Amino acid sequence: MKTALASIVLLASVIAGPAYADSCGRSRDYLLGGLAGELTMPPQAYQSLFKVCLATAAMSNVKDAVMLKDGGIGVIPKQDSVPATAGTLSTFCNAYPRGTLRFITRKDQRMGLTIGRLVRLSSTSSTPCKVIKGNAS
Repeated sequence: MKTALASIVLLASVIAGPAYADSCGRSRDYLLGGLAGELTMPPQAYQSLFKVCLATAAMSNVKDAVMLKDGGIGVIPKQDSVPATAGTLSTFCNAYPRGTLRFITRKDQRMGLTIGRLVRLSSTSSTPCKVIKGNAS
């Protein structure tokens, strides 16, 4: 009986997972499932953005990453310091010189982050990598 109870508790904790588990996949499904309204890019572009999101989520200072409706990548940093975020931005822009990274602030997080709210966050106030790297035209 104890073994069965322990298995159920372990299974429930795995299913529940962290609040931001698999956000790249969930944001892709939300966007392509039509739940975010009219998309700003063709569906194929979101499939490519998904790959960028997964790679971004694996970066050292990224706690979680999500695809944004406007084509940016939103990240929740592990460390919210200037050197840490600058390092993350540098790594991202070197890998994706045409990308845009939006850091999800503590203020954003206090609003309650559902996948619907996350994908609708705008990256227009974030500086695109091509501008940071000096390739803007």
